[in-house]
Amino acid sequence: MTLLVLVLAVSAACCLGLGFVLQQNAAQRAPLGDFLSPRLLLDLIRVPRWLGGIALMVAGMVLGALALGAGGVTLVEPLLATNLLFALALSRLQTRQPLGGQGWSGLALLAGGVTAFIVAGRPRGGSAVTDPVRHWLVVGGVLGLALLLTACARRARLTWGPALLALAAGLLYGVQDALTRVSGRRFSAEGLAGLLTAWQPYGVVVLGVTGLVLVQSAFETAPLRRSLPALTAAQPLAGIACGVGFLGDRLRTGTGALAWEASGLAAVVTGIVLLGLHPALPQGTAAPSADTGRAAWMDT
Repeated sequence: MTLLVLVLAVSAACCLGLGFVLQQNAAQRAPLGDFLSPRLLLDLIRVPRWLGGIALMVAGMVLGALALGAGGVTLVEPLLATNLLFALALSRLQTRQPLGGQGWSGLALLAGGVTAFIVAGRPRGGSAVTDPVRHWLVVGGVLGLALLLTACARRARLTWGPALLALAAGLLYGVQDALTRVSGRRFSAEGLAGLLTAWQPYGVVVLGVTGLVLVQSAFETAPLRRSLPALTAAQPLAGIACGVGFLGDRLRTGTGALAWEASGLAAVVTGIVLLGLHPALPQGTAAPSADTGRAAWMDT
């Protein structure tokens, strides 16, 4: 792993984490009638705090794309999962909650898990798999699972819905990162003309917008702690599946290495859950119904 990839990925995680907190601060007060509707984005675009969060998110995505261009998906994705650390840091400033044992344990598990996975697996990029069947099986499987989770979220809108939507969005973002990597390779090999004639860059845009609607709907209906951990955990898992599945990324496959890689990913997910449930993350407030209070939250 080069220092450049590390700096780019961690900087991307910082922007994403801070951006998610600002987005949720605004989305939690949006009218519930906008749930899973593009109209939610049209309402939120008039909220200054949400725009600030989106600007940070876009910066994070650009930095993440640069990191993906310099390193493999299986290397960058675990580093992007540290965005929760930065989200927690900003939330601590807002809530003034100390980290405590739970916070420090979550931090150690997340950081240690990322380190264990990278050291044991030594992820490295390779030649993309040319078999289109394998390509579409991986992408189709992940997108199909995201669609199923979204359908289930509609039925459990105010209970498990936010977590399911966040999981679905995380899966979409993982595929988006993989397609971003493919688009970068195509641009390097064939230039702008080759990029614009491929379907992958358009897939990146569609997945980004769809994921944004899912995330904002999750932020709208529940506190950050019920959505961000699921989002943060699902994205690297989907990205790693795509990286190994069709991008040609390679991991060490010895028995010991696989055991440490699995343990590292398990520690990452556990750390994410512990941090996500920390009291420092905002509890959220009830969203106004219909148009009541719409003008008030647009000024925040």
